[in-house]
Amino acid sequence: MGKKQKVVLPPDLPPEVLDDEVEVSDEDLQFIKENRNYASLLSTLDTHSITKHVTRVADAKDDALEKLYEKRMQKNSLKKEKEETGLQVDRVDALPIKTLDGKLHYRTASKAVSENDLSEEGTAEDAIADEGMVKLTKAEKRAKLKKMKKEAKKQGKEVAKVEVEETPHAAVLAEVKEDLTAEETFESKKCKLAELGNALLTDPESNIKLLKEMVQLSKDNDHTIVKLGLLSLLAVFKDIVPGYRIRLPTEKELEMKVSKTVRKMRYYESTLLSAYKAYLQRLVALEKKPLFQHVAVRCICSLLDANPHFNFRESLLDATVRNIGSTDEAIRKVCCSTIKSLFTNEGKHGGEVTVEAVRLIADYVKAYNCQLHPDSVDVFLSLSFNEDLLKSGKTEEDQKLKDKKSKKRKHTDASNQLMENDRKKSRQESISKTRKEVEADYKAASFTLDVMERKQMQTETLSAVFETYFRILKHTMQSIGARPEANAGALSAAVEPLPLLAPYLKGLAKFSHLIDLDFMGDLMNHLKVLASGSSNSGNTSDKFSKCLTVSERLQCCIVAFKVMRNNLDALNVDLQDFFIHLYNLILEYRPGRDQGEVLAEALKIMLCDDKQHDMQKTAAFIKRLATFSLCVGSADSMAALVTVKHLLQKNVKCRNLLENDIGGGSVSGTIPKYLPHSTDPNLSGALASVLWELNLLSSHYHTAISTLASGISSMSTAHNQVLLSKSSPQLAFKEMSLDQELCFTQQTGSIKLKNKRRTNGPAASLSIGSTTVKSSFDDNELQRKLVSHFMVHHDIKENERLRKELDRTALSLQLYEQYKKQSKPRR
Repeated sequence: MGKKQKVVLPPDLPPEVLDDEVEVSDEDLQFIKENRNYASLLSTLDTHSITKHVTRVADAKDDALEKLYEKRMQKNSLKKEKEETGLQVDRVDALPIKTLDGKLHYRTASKAVSENDLSEEGTAEDAIADEGMVKLTKAEKRAKLKKMKKEAKKQGKEVAKVEVEETPHAAVLAEVKEDLTAEETFESKKCKLAELGNALLTDPESNIKLLKEMVQLSKDNDHTIVKLGLLSLLAVFKDIVPGYRIRLPTEKELEMKVSKTVRKMRYYESTLLSAYKAYLQRLVALEKKPLFQHVAVRCICSLLDANPHFNFRESLLDATVRNIGSTDEAIRKVCCSTIKSLFTNEGKHGGEVTVEAVRLIADYVKAYNCQLHPDSVDVFLSLSFNEDLLKSGKTEEDQKLKDKKSKKRKHTDASNQLMENDRKKSRQESISKTRKEVEADYKAASFTLDVMERKQMQTETLSAVFETYFRILKHTMQSIGARPEANAGALSAAVEPLPLLAPYLKGLAKFSHLIDLDFMGDLMNHLKVLASGSSNSGNTSDKFSKCLTVSERLQCCIVAFKVMRNNLDALNVDLQDFFIHLYNLILEYRPGRDQGEVLAEALKIMLCDDKQHDMQKTAAFIKRLATFSLCVGSADSMAALVTVKHLLQKNVKCRNLLENDIGGGSVSGTIPKYLPHSTDPNLSGALASVLWELNLLSSHYHTAISTLASGISSMSTAHNQVLLSKSSPQLAFKEMSLDQELCFTQQTGSIKLKNKRRTNGPAASLSIGSTTVKSSFDDNELQRKLVSHFMVHHDIKENERLRKELDRTALSLQLYEQYKKQSKPRR
């Protein structure tokens, strides 16, 4: 037999398109006309040979197709015969039934039509069609093939429609599966974090590699996992960070041969330090994102507070100081509390972190031009300076000089001795050298700093603090000087706010005794200008040039008096201008706008605590405070009346103001008439007036004020009442403000009770027979009972809360004991 000739089939042609369906546009015709030269290849083609080859291959293809169709027909016929002969037994009644004739009868069920059967039927139909095509001509065969392709396309479109209808259900199922998988992954990651954290807390040295896995988990795409990872790492680092600063070995040290324990310790420290660094970098990056800002700042502050001695504290301190003036109150409070704890607990870091923090805050204030939140400078009030360091440093220097002199004397005496004592001398010198070396090593290893080092750190801290304070003062003076004063008839332009002035004044009052005396004169002059509220200290009546509030100007007067008293022996400054400012500020005070505590403190420091006053000035303040108490609330008027009583008890001659006859003018002096609008208390002529305000205050609605006013008016001028009152204006103001709050709560309670009585009108009367008895209640007794009932109820609630906390702690202790029992056999 000869070899079979291989038939080379041509490639599939593109789908045929009828000539009627072809649309030729004008642009296509124009393109062909313009590019006619590029179509010269088509004119040179040999079409005769091409058609001959195509017809020969097509004939061979038709023969091969006929053979394939015959094979399919044979296979389909065999399958049908097998299906007809085969029986399908019902699954329910699988056992046969025996008839009376003795024949076995099997119950069969109709076979379900499957997709495979449909496909087989389709192949059978194709085979039948193929049989018909064998007898047809070539042109008819091609037409039938085209019809079959069209039908297949239609069936494909119908199947696609069915799939599109089923897609919504599939999409819902896919979403549910995704949610379930997301929850499972979330729980698995949480469990993974818990396992890693417990392993590190139980045995950190052997499980130190797990830190890298926890850091990687904190970089997850899920926000909750990131937060949980950061907090878990915080708990781990707070527990396993050592109490010393890690120093990595140098190249020479790495080349040296060491023991296994040293090698293991080096690996542990290096792994811990690298993971700690990666964790801090992650925190600093997330601190700038608003979604993770709270968690990141909390972790940064907790790490800095727990381990201020450890590596990379500079980055932690920088991030904390950067958020100390944040607009978010929670973040600002956390950062401020951390800085304050660093200032108060210097034993953890030896004072080095305090110096760094104060410098950073000073640079921060400078960078923002004093436009920060007051809490950013208010943290300086937590600083404490040891004033005895200078004295101790001097005494130590004197002792060192004495030791040197004694050594020189001993050396001269030893040179005069005989040669036999040289050995003893060399021996003593070697012993002393070894002692000094041991002391130096002990000092280097211990955390306690030398007195000179502590003194140097304290001076650096103090210089940074006063640099910040003087920068704030300079900025305040510049803002006051830049305020326009030309147009007195119009409102002044808007100026920059002064948020740091109040904390600056508080800090200056606390640390004024540490300022160098060379700066005291300039400081007092600036305080005078600030108390006047204008760029010109002599012009206090210009309302449009004042840019400070009444409370701030009163605070300037208070600070000036505190500075004066702290440096009483070294300063000689006239405080008369500050009395004038206080005298004018009493009239400018508004109860709802200004702070009453500041006014009460000013009255206490400037009037009550001062030993001696001029009689004319004292009378002016008494008269103005009495007038002031008529126009303000009960708390402010109580502080003013306490000051009036104190001044009248100290100055007996001023009690002539209590007389109702013309006797007041007899002590008037050079000014026979009272000038209430005078700006200077020495020129007001208050001794020529009478305290008629006390008569009105004796009928005040508040019983405490009325009794105090009547007691002041009943003071006699016959005998000296030297016994001063124990209450101060500050204490009186606080007590009265608390009393007002209690009265307000009681009034609201009584109003509610009255409204209830009005609604329950008929129920308030009891009918006994034909007579009606109205129930009468005492309001005071009822309020007392309600208060006692509220206290009892509050105690019960508090007891319940404490019991719940006790049960929770007891349960946690039991769980901890169980965990210890379970973990012991594992070890």
